[in-house]
Amino acid sequence: MLKRDSSLLRPLMYHSVSPDRDDPYCITGRPERFAAQMCLIRSLGMRGVSIRELLAAQAQGSWKAARLIGLTFDDGYDDFIDYALPVLLRYGFTATAFVLAGRLGADNAWNPEGPRKRLMTVERLRAAVAAGIEIGSHGLLHVSLPSVSDHELDDEIGLSRRLLQEATGQEVGGFCYPFGHVNDRAVRAVRAAGYDYACAIWRNDWPARYALTRIAVQDPHLLTRLVKGGARVLLESGPQVAAQKLVETIRKRPR
Repeated sequence: MLKRDSSLLRPLMYHSVSPDRDDPYCITGRPERFAAQMCLIRSLGMRGVSIRELLAAQAQGSWKAARLIGLTFDDGYDDFIDYALPVLLRYGFTATAFVLAGRLGADNAWNPEGPRKRLMTVERLRAAVAAGIEIGSHGLLHVSLPSVSDHELDDEIGLSRRLLQEATGQEVGGFCYPFGHVNDRAVRAVRAAGYDYACAIWRNDWPARYALTRIAVQDPHLLTRLVKGGARVLLESGPQVAAQKLVETIRKRPR
Protein backbone atom coordinates (compact mmCIF):
# COMPACT_ATOMS: atom_id res chain seq x y z
CA MET A 1 0.00 0.00 0.00
CA LEU A 2 1.33 3.41 -0.95
CA LYS A 3 2.02 5.54 2.13
CA ARG A 4 1.68 9.30 2.32
CA ASP A 5 5.37 9.58 3.30
CA SER A 6 6.46 7.35 0.43
CA SER A 7 9.77 8.10 -1.27
CA LEU A 8 7.91 8.04 -4.59
CA LEU A 9 8.70 11.26 -6.45
CA ARG A 10 5.78 13.50 -7.26
CA PRO A 11 4.81 13.13 -10.94
CA LEU A 12 4.96 16.06 -13.34
CA MET A 13 1.67 17.46 -14.66
CA TYR A 14 1.45 18.77 -18.21
CA HIS A 15 -1.59 19.76 -20.26
CA SER A 16 -1.05 21.07 -23.80
CA VAL A 17 2.26 21.10 -25.69
CA SER A 18 1.95 23.49 -28.60
CA PRO A 19 3.51 26.57 -30.24
CA ASP A 20 0.29 28.50 -29.48
CA ARG A 21 1.04 31.66 -27.48
CA ASP A 22 -2.53 32.59 -26.55
CA ASP A 23 -2.64 30.84 -23.19
CA PRO A 24 -4.74 32.63 -20.52
CA TYR A 25 -4.92 29.53 -18.30
CA CYS A 26 -1.16 28.81 -18.38
CA ILE A 27 -1.63 25.24 -19.54
CA THR A 28 0.39 25.29 -22.77
CA GLY A 29 4.08 24.42 -22.89
CA ARG A 30 6.25 25.36 -25.84
CA PRO A 31 7.45 22.28 -27.80
CA GLU A 32 11.12 23.33 -27.61
CA ARG A 33 10.89 23.79 -23.85
CA PHE A 34 9.20 20.43 -23.39
CA ALA A 35 11.86 18.73 -25.52
CA ALA A 36 14.61 20.36 -23.47
CA GLN A 37 12.98 19.26 -20.22
CA MET A 38 12.79 15.65 -21.40
CA CYS A 39 16.42 15.81 -22.53
CA LEU A 40 17.46 17.05 -19.09
CA ILE A 41 15.49 14.34 -17.33
CA ARG A 42 17.41 11.80 -19.40
CA SER A 43 20.72 13.56 -18.71
CA LEU A 44 20.03 13.22 -14.97
CA GLY A 45 19.95 9.45 -15.40
CA MET A 46 16.16 9.28 -15.09
CA ARG A 47 13.33 7.98 -17.26
CA GLY A 48 9.87 9.42 -17.66
CA VAL A 49 7.13 6.81 -17.23
CA SER A 50 3.39 6.35 -16.86
CA ILE A 51 1.83 6.38 -13.41
CA ARG A 52 1.01 2.71 -13.85
CA GLU A 53 4.67 1.84 -14.35
CA LEU A 54 5.79 4.16 -11.59
CA LEU A 55 3.48 2.62 -9.00
CA ALA A 56 4.35 -0.91 -10.09
CA ALA A 57 8.08 -0.29 -9.68
CA GLN A 58 7.58 1.27 -6.28
CA ALA A 59 5.33 -1.59 -5.11
CA GLN A 60 7.98 -4.11 -6.13
CA GLY A 61 10.62 -2.25 -4.16
CA SER A 62 12.72 -2.04 -7.29
CA TRP A 63 15.87 0.08 -7.17
CA LYS A 64 14.81 1.33 -10.58
CA ALA A 65 11.97 3.31 -8.95
CA ALA A 66 14.52 5.90 -7.81
CA ARG A 67 15.32 6.62 -11.47
CA LEU A 68 11.72 7.01 -12.59
CA ILE A 69 9.54 10.10 -12.69
CA GLY A 70 5.88 10.05 -13.66
CA LEU A 71 4.73 12.13 -16.63
CA THR A 72 1.04 13.03 -16.93
CA PHE A 73 -0.93 14.98 -19.52
CA ASP A 74 -4.39 16.20 -18.52
CA ASP A 75 -7.43 16.78 -20.77
CA GLY A 76 -6.28 14.77 -23.82
CA TYR A 77 -5.29 17.61 -26.13
CA ASP A 78 -4.75 16.61 -29.73
CA ASP A 79 -1.39 18.38 -29.82
CA PHE A 80 -0.02 15.62 -27.57
CA ILE A 81 0.27 13.39 -30.64
CA ASP A 82 2.12 15.97 -32.74
CA TYR A 83 4.44 17.62 -30.22
CA ALA A 84 4.80 15.55 -27.04
CA LEU A 85 4.64 11.95 -28.21
CA PRO A 86 7.55 12.14 -30.70
CA VAL A 87 9.81 13.51 -27.95
CA LEU A 88 8.74 10.82 -25.49
CA LEU A 89 9.47 8.13 -28.06
CA ARG A 90 12.87 9.66 -28.85
CA TYR A 91 13.99 9.16 -25.25
CA GLY A 92 12.22 5.87 -24.63
CA PHE A 93 9.78 7.50 -22.21
CA THR A 94 6.15 6.64 -21.57
CA ALA A 95 3.43 8.72 -19.91
CA THR A 96 -0.18 8.75 -18.79
CA ALA A 97 -2.75 10.80 -20.71
CA PHE A 98 -5.93 11.56 -18.76
CA VAL A 99 -8.69 12.11 -21.31
CA LEU A 100 -12.35 13.10 -21.28
CA ALA A 101 -14.51 10.21 -22.47
CA GLY A 102 -17.43 12.51 -23.33
CA ARG A 103 -15.40 15.03 -25.33
CA LEU A 104 -13.29 12.90 -27.67
CA GLY A 105 -12.86 14.84 -30.89
CA ALA A 106 -14.37 17.99 -29.36
CA ASP A 107 -12.60 20.92 -27.69
CA ASN A 108 -11.94 22.59 -24.31
CA ALA A 109 -15.42 24.06 -23.93
CA TRP A 110 -15.00 24.21 -20.13
CA ASN A 111 -12.54 27.09 -20.58
CA PRO A 112 -14.68 30.14 -21.43
CA GLU A 113 -11.72 32.34 -22.35
CA GLY A 114 -8.86 31.81 -24.75
CA PRO A 115 -8.53 29.72 -27.91
CA ARG A 116 -10.43 26.54 -28.68
CA LYS A 117 -8.02 23.61 -28.34
CA ARG A 118 -8.88 20.36 -30.06
CA LEU A 119 -9.04 17.13 -28.08
CA MET A 120 -7.93 13.73 -29.36
CA THR A 121 -10.33 11.72 -31.47
CA VAL A 122 -10.81 8.01 -30.88
CA GLU A 123 -8.37 7.31 -33.71
CA ARG A 124 -5.68 9.56 -32.23
CA LEU A 125 -6.31 8.06 -28.81
CA ARG A 126 -5.69 4.59 -30.20
CA ALA A 127 -2.49 5.84 -31.82
CA ALA A 128 -1.29 6.95 -28.39
CA VAL A 129 -2.12 3.55 -26.94
CA ALA A 130 -0.25 1.82 -29.78
CA ALA A 131 2.80 3.95 -28.92
CA GLY A 132 2.78 2.71 -25.32
CA ILE A 133 0.91 5.55 -23.62
CA GLU A 134 -1.30 4.70 -20.65
CA ILE A 135 -4.80 6.15 -20.94
CA GLY A 136 -6.58 7.25 -17.79
CA SER A 137 -9.95 8.88 -17.25
CA HIS A 138 -10.42 12.59 -16.57
CA GLY A 139 -14.17 12.13 -16.38
CA LEU A 140 -16.76 12.75 -19.06
CA LEU A 141 -17.06 16.51 -19.48
CA HIS A 142 -14.46 18.17 -17.19
CA VAL A 143 -16.64 19.22 -14.28
CA SER A 144 -15.87 19.85 -10.61
CA LEU A 145 -16.84 16.55 -9.01
CA PRO A 146 -17.70 17.84 -5.51
CA SER A 147 -20.48 19.95 -7.07
CA VAL A 148 -22.33 17.26 -9.07
CA SER A 149 -25.20 14.95 -8.13
CA ASP A 150 -24.65 11.31 -7.21
CA HIS A 151 -25.91 10.21 -10.63
CA GLU A 152 -23.59 12.61 -12.43
CA LEU A 153 -20.72 11.49 -10.24
CA ASP A 154 -21.32 7.86 -11.20
CA ASP A 155 -21.27 8.79 -14.89
CA GLU A 156 -18.19 11.01 -14.63
CA ILE A 157 -16.22 8.29 -12.88
CA GLY A 158 -17.73 4.91 -13.74
CA LEU A 159 -19.21 5.47 -17.21
CA SER A 160 -16.12 7.34 -18.39
CA ARG A 161 -13.96 4.35 -17.47
CA ARG A 162 -16.17 1.92 -19.38
CA LEU A 163 -16.27 4.14 -22.47
CA LEU A 164 -12.50 4.55 -22.54
CA GLN A 165 -11.95 0.82 -22.12
CA GLU A 166 -14.23 0.20 -25.08
CA ALA A 167 -12.48 2.86 -27.16
CA THR A 168 -8.92 1.75 -26.41
CA GLY A 169 -9.24 -1.97 -25.79
CA GLN A 170 -7.06 -1.62 -22.68
CA GLU A 171 -7.74 -1.59 -18.96
CA VAL A 172 -8.21 1.92 -17.59
CA GLY A 173 -6.76 1.88 -14.10
CA GLY A 174 -6.17 5.57 -13.42
CA PHE A 175 -8.42 8.54 -12.77
CA CYS A 176 -7.59 12.25 -12.56
CA TYR A 177 -9.85 14.72 -10.74
CA PRO A 178 -10.81 17.63 -13.04
CA PHE A 179 -9.49 20.98 -11.79
CA GLY A 180 -7.83 19.01 -8.99
CA HIS A 181 -11.12 19.25 -7.07
CA VAL A 182 -11.57 16.25 -4.78
CA ASN A 183 -13.56 15.35 -1.67
CA ASP A 184 -14.41 12.21 0.30
CA ARG A 185 -17.38 11.37 -1.93
CA ALA A 186 -15.26 11.56 -5.08
CA VAL A 187 -12.51 9.38 -3.59
CA ARG A 188 -15.06 6.75 -2.51
CA ALA A 189 -16.63 6.77 -5.98
CA VAL A 190 -13.25 6.30 -7.67
CA ARG A 191 -12.43 3.32 -5.47
CA ALA A 192 -15.89 1.81 -5.96
CA ALA A 193 -15.59 2.13 -9.74
CA GLY A 194 -12.55 -0.16 -9.73
CA TYR A 195 -9.73 2.27 -10.41
CA ASP A 196 -6.26 1.33 -9.18
CA TYR A 197 -5.19 4.91 -8.42
CA ALA A 198 -6.19 8.54 -8.88
CA CYS A 199 -4.28 11.78 -9.35
CA ALA A 200 -4.98 15.07 -7.63
CA ILE A 201 -2.74 18.16 -7.73
CA TRP A 202 -2.14 19.66 -4.31
CA ARG A 203 -1.04 18.02 -1.09
CA ASN A 204 -3.98 16.51 0.79
CA ASP A 205 -5.06 14.10 3.53
CA TRP A 206 -6.84 11.48 1.42
CA PRO A 207 -5.36 7.96 0.92
CA ALA A 208 -2.20 8.54 -1.12
CA ARG A 209 -2.97 6.07 -3.88
CA TYR A 210 -6.30 7.76 -4.61
CA ALA A 211 -5.11 11.37 -4.42
CA LEU A 212 -1.55 11.41 -5.76
CA THR A 213 -0.09 14.90 -5.70
CA ARG A 214 1.69 16.25 -8.75
CA ILE A 215 3.88 19.17 -9.81
CA ALA A 216 2.48 21.57 -12.41
CA VAL A 217 5.24 22.33 -14.90
CA GLN A 218 4.83 26.07 -15.47
CA ASP A 219 8.26 27.48 -14.62
CA PRO A 220 9.89 29.31 -17.57
CA HIS A 221 13.22 29.35 -15.67
CA LEU A 222 13.28 25.59 -15.18
CA LEU A 223 16.02 24.94 -17.72
CA THR A 224 18.36 27.57 -16.29
CA ARG A 225 18.06 26.15 -12.79
CA LEU A 226 18.65 22.60 -13.97
CA VAL A 227 21.66 23.53 -16.06
CA LYS A 228 23.18 25.32 -13.06
CA GLY A 229 22.57 22.58 -10.51
CA GLY A 230 21.26 19.34 -12.01
CA ALA A 231 24.37 17.85 -13.58
CA ARG A 232 26.57 18.72 -10.58
CA VAL A 233 24.15 17.07 -8.17
CA LEU A 234 24.02 13.95 -10.32
CA LEU A 235 27.80 13.61 -10.43
CA GLU A 236 28.29 14.23 -6.71
CA SER A 237 25.32 12.46 -5.13
CA GLY A 238 23.88 9.88 -7.52
CA PRO A 239 20.49 9.54 -9.23
CA GLN A 240 18.25 9.62 -6.12
CA VAL A 241 19.49 13.04 -5.01
CA ALA A 242 19.53 14.25 -8.60
CA ALA A 243 15.91 13.21 -8.96
CA GLN A 244 14.96 15.11 -5.82
CA LYS A 245 16.86 18.12 -7.13
CA LEU A 246 14.81 17.95 -10.32
CA VAL A 247 11.57 17.93 -8.35
CA GLU A 248 12.66 20.80 -6.11
CA THR A 249 13.75 22.81 -9.14
CA ILE A 250 10.45 22.39 -10.95
CA ARG A 251 8.51 23.39 -7.85
CA LYS A 252 10.25 26.78 -7.62
CA ARG A 253 8.41 29.76 -9.05
CA PRO A 254 10.07 32.37 -11.24
CA ARG A 255 10.90 35.63 -9.47
